[in-house]
Amino acid sequence: MAIPVLIMGKSGSGKSASLRNFKKGEVGIINVMGKPLPFKGDLPLIQTCNYDAVQRILAEAKTDSVVIDDAGYLITDYFMTKHSSTGAGNAVFQLYNELADKFYSLIRSVPTMPSNKIVYFMMHEEENDSGSIKPKTIGKLLDEKVNVEGLFTIVLRCVSDQQKHVFLTQSSGFDVAKSPMGMFDTLEIDNDLKAVDIAIRNFYDLKGESTK
Repeated sequence: MAIPVLIMGKSGSGKSASLRNFKKGEVGIINVMGKPLPFKGDLPLIQTCNYDAVQRILAEAKTDSVVIDDAGYLITDYFMTKHSSTGAGNAVFQLYNELADKFYSLIRSVPTMPSNKIVYFMMHEEENDSGSIKPKTIGKLLDEKVNVEGLFTIVLRCVSDQQKHVFLTQSSGFDVAKSPMGMFDTLEIDNDLKAVDIAIRNFYDLKGESTK
């Protein structure tokens, strides 16, 4: 059973930058919006915002780790390309159903992949009505019925100040960050996704190129 991992944070908090220590061949990157990475390197990118293409890439990926950067824009792009031609009434309701169905199905497809795979879903964050920081989505169905963060055992929140960028490994009480007991030693860790990948693989005894 492959493992889905959620990485959330504000724009500029270091989500994409956390890929900087991966070497070519260790990670595959699905670049949803076609933005260049914020560091120099030769990590290959596959640009697409098409759900079917993403599913195919995940199924055919040769790397043990795959990142969908930024997965939240799969939702946004689907909405923005269809909302103006949808109409009103039941058609709008159906659009929101499709948004939720496609994103939910994408996440739920990960456990069907080979057991050495880890798929990282990078998403922007937002504050909900109760004041909690959560992954940013569109529509109440994903927020209230699905509860996106509940589909992940590991949710890391990327935060930054003027001095450093870090991942939060557990909730501060105001966000949905979480990780299994004993996986990480501290509340804050460096925003190094390769180090995170190694920690997850060691915890679950998974093989992977990044642990060699």
